[in-house]
Amino acid sequence: MHQKQADRMAKLLDGETINLFRRSDNSATSYLPLFAVSLPPLNAPNTPTSTHQKTGVQLDGVTLLRGRATVFSQLHLQLSEQRIGLIGHNGVGKTSLFRLICGLDQPHTGQVWVAGQAVGQAAQSRPLAGMMFQNPDEQIIFPTVQEELALGLQALGQSRHEALANTQAWLAQRGLSQWGERAIGSLSQGQRQHVCWLALLIGAHHTLLLDEPFSSLDLPGQALLRKEIAAAPQQIIVSTHVLDHVRHFERVIWLDHGRVRADGLGSTVCAQYEADVAARLA
Repeated sequence: MHQKQADRMAKLLDGETINLFRRSDNSATSYLPLFAVSLPPLNAPNTPTSTHQKTGVQLDGVTLLRGRATVFSQLHLQLSEQRIGLIGHNGVGKTSLFRLICGLDQPHTGQVWVAGQAVGQAAQSRPLAGMMFQNPDEQIIFPTVQEELALGLQALGQSRHEALANTQAWLAQRGLSQWGERAIGSLSQGQRQHVCWLALLIGAHHTLLLDEPFSSLDLPGQALLRKEIAAAPQQIIVSTHVLDHVRHFERVIWLDHGRVRADGLGSTVCAQYEADVAARLA
């Protein structure tokens, strides 16, 4: 099992955060439509801390170290917009920021909040943030679609029997009954990447963190995902090197060696980043 898979399982067992990923079909028209999922009511959610916003993400003085390297030092961010892009070179901290928000990493100092609740301090009645990793193969645990989907429902409070039955019923409602026993390994990388997105929506998260979500998708798949990101009700933060996917966002943050280099309207910040890259290569 990959380390990221182990991280995911630990968080699922903790009830603190959920990252789901599934697969789609190998046919040319295999991309699955996304549907809202009705889940049984859970226990009443934790009461948000009154001094922090009840929606979005907040980082208060966060420092993160990896060995002797400092990833972030006293980072302060208030992320309240519905669509936020995260750009910058490789290794500047984009994925590390996502891992902090979803609880896979803990800050050495400071605190991360999602929907008014402190990440990593107590079990949550609902998952706060869900992360889609760049490589879905690092997230998969079970060998079939039904088992993999059912894991997410179990984390939401359903028994294994209920989760398996509800997963199969959910697939049948969408004309996908044959998918339940489908082997995960029989599906393409791009199809797995796309269905990761579907699984995040099922997970009932407040915030969705997408790490290079377009990297394995063909052009139809990219267009479909863009359309569905625009329509989704959750807050979504997208990390990408393909600036056209976030240029229209209401906010884009340019990270540079663990610090915010620019922060503002997507079209403005993307243009600044492009100009900087062009100047460095001149």
